[in-house]
Amino acid sequence: MSRLTDLIARAKARDGALGEELEREFKALASRRAFGLNFERHRPESVELPGRPVRRGDKVRILPPRGTTQRGDQRLWRVARLAGRGNAKRAQLALIDAESPETAEVAVADLVVVAEFRDYIYPGLVSTGKVERGGDKPFHTVINGENFHALEALTYTHRGRIDAIYIDPPYNTGARDWKYNNDYVGEEDLYRHSKWLAFIERRLLVARQLLNPENSVLIVTIDEKEYLRLGLLIEQTFPDARFQMVSSAINPKGATRQSSFGRTDEYLFFVMLGDAAPNAVPLSNEWKIVEDRRASRLRWAELLRSGSNTRREDSPNQFYPVFVRLGDEGPEFHSVGDAYFGDDWDNIVPPEDSFSVWPIRSDGSEGNWQNSAESLRALIKMGYAKLGGWREGRTAITYLKRGEQSKVDNGVFPIVGRRQDNSVIVDDGAYQPTFVPGTQWRIGSHNAEQGGTNLQKLLIPGRKFPFPKSLYAVEDALRFFVADKPDATILDFFSGSGTTAHAVMRLNRQDGGRRRCISVTNNEVAADEQAALRKAGLRPGDPDWEKWGICDHITKPRVSAAITGRTPDGEEIRGDYKFTDEFPMAEGFEENAEFFTLTYETPVAVSHNLAFQRVAPLLWMRAGSEGRRIDDLPAAGWEVANSYGLLVDLDHASTFCDAVAAQPSLRIAYIVTDDDRRFQAVARALPDNVEPVRLYESYLSNFRFSMGR
Repeated sequence: MSRLTDLIARAKARDGALGEELEREFKALASRRAFGLNFERHRPESVELPGRPVRRGDKVRILPPRGTTQRGDQRLWRVARLAGRGNAKRAQLALIDAESPETAEVAVADLVVVAEFRDYIYPGLVSTGKVERGGDKPFHTVINGENFHALEALTYTHRGRIDAIYIDPPYNTGARDWKYNNDYVGEEDLYRHSKWLAFIERRLLVARQLLNPENSVLIVTIDEKEYLRLGLLIEQTFPDARFQMVSSAINPKGATRQSSFGRTDEYLFFVMLGDAAPNAVPLSNEWKIVEDRRASRLRWAELLRSGSNTRREDSPNQFYPVFVRLGDEGPEFHSVGDAYFGDDWDNIVPPEDSFSVWPIRSDGSEGNWQNSAESLRALIKMGYAKLGGWREGRTAITYLKRGEQSKVDNGVFPIVGRRQDNSVIVDDGAYQPTFVPGTQWRIGSHNAEQGGTNLQKLLIPGRKFPFPKSLYAVEDALRFFVADKPDATILDFFSGSGTTAHAVMRLNRQDGGRRRCISVTNNEVAADEQAALRKAGLRPGDPDWEKWGICDHITKPRVSAAITGRTPDGEEIRGDYKFTDEFPMAEGFEENAEFFTLTYETPVAVSHNLAFQRVAPLLWMRAGSEGRRIDDLPAAGWEVANSYGLLVDLDHASTFCDAVAAQPSLRIAYIVTDDDRRFQAVARALPDNVEPVRLYESYLSNFRFSMGR
């Protein structure tokens, strides 16, 4: 490209008009070229919506006959007209994007609605159950739906408000573990890498809108199949973020692979936005094995500089004598001399009964101290400088750096006495060290078999889920970024078995936090089980099919079991949690959780208040997912819940505003009106700490304009 730029400049010099025309064409070409990671952005995905009523104007597919395992017609049709009722209801269809017009008449029962990802969606939620053991704590939410559309729904409720995202996406191994455009992507698919990248990129672009730009983190786990491409994709998608990759041993035995080394680890990308950075946190003993054991005590640093800039000439002001003497109970400081710039320093006579300690290195060369003479005098006075074993002029001198001084000043290490040299003696018996570990994690509790598969068997016996993460691995990864955020909101939009929600509950128990987790998963039935169900005459959407899906069969029961301490059969869970927080699993957690299914509404139904019951959970989630929810339009024209209020009849605006002001925990006021002037008048009457939101304009405009179609 730089060569072309030079050639265009030369062309301009000879023929200005020709050069400008060439430059225009070059810029047009360059704008179409993707720099960095290049891949095919395949046609947008589509998702079938079994159970969604067929409406006029819908896109649909024709299902194969019941009892057959053959692949159905993958063409898309538009519903032109509906006639009849019940089982006799039929649809007139027109083929979409056909070279020549083609129509068909099909029983509505043999159709499935299809949503393409280029289409606008207007989401809603339907509650399918809840578990309540947490009193007034916020609710964890589990959403059953296509995660791309669920992410779009969250742009209305949580735009810029997510503190941490943890995802474990499909690893693209070639196994039948993920679909693209309703097809499983196999190992022999020539485009499987670009399909995977397109699949992930669409979701990351929406997830970026959800993360708090000032301080949040995205954590993505991956293995060697895609980690290089994922790293480049992250760099392109989050150009302003900082990110690191950690290697974590999850299978010490090693997964045997033909003609390859056995895989023992996987990788975690930590993508840090704004001020986000890993916190130094207390870690269990297994982490301390790989950390510096000295961190469990007060750390005294050598006063003699080591490493770089160690020569006398590097810091001539820090070449001075320290005078020490031997007291009745050990060595002590006499005084500190001034900086010395002469060459005959070894002729300086120390005070009576004292010895001179100079910054002389082990090889006999002249060095320098870490502190100036004035600073060292202050350290000695405070007790933050210490002498080693008595060796006259070679007695070692150590001191406390600022971080260690703060631990003494703040009482982390209480002072219990003083030595002969006035240095502090501290009590370190109760101190629990904190760490920011390195990028190689070899932690026993992160073993996916012990902390994942075997633990899941205890929670939901007899229910299999492939490759669940270790509960403790997810817990530790999140801890570094939410330990200082007791009210954090965490999102997992590849939630699978629900490990992330479980990990957030453990974090809350350890420090009394009120963190909430949003888990998104679909209800896909495992590929191997689908053939048997189809042979039995079942289809997606049938209750006997759906009960075997991931969300209904695994995620919801696992989250419920974690909270209640009981298996889906009502038995107490056997076994104990280990490591950071050890207690019987049967105790459960004092937490709340509610389960939802994503729905697809029409903008007309929303704007006319006909879809309020499905929109209501989104309003509640936007207000914090806590307390009572307003599920029905209030007969009085207004209603106030714990964290939000709803005004549907503006003739009662004054009464509503008074009720809002009397509710100190209320954060949002939803006002239903088409009149912007009346909305503004109500908004001005609300307390300053309450956010006014106009319905349904804010909802419709969010999905009409914000998704970058």
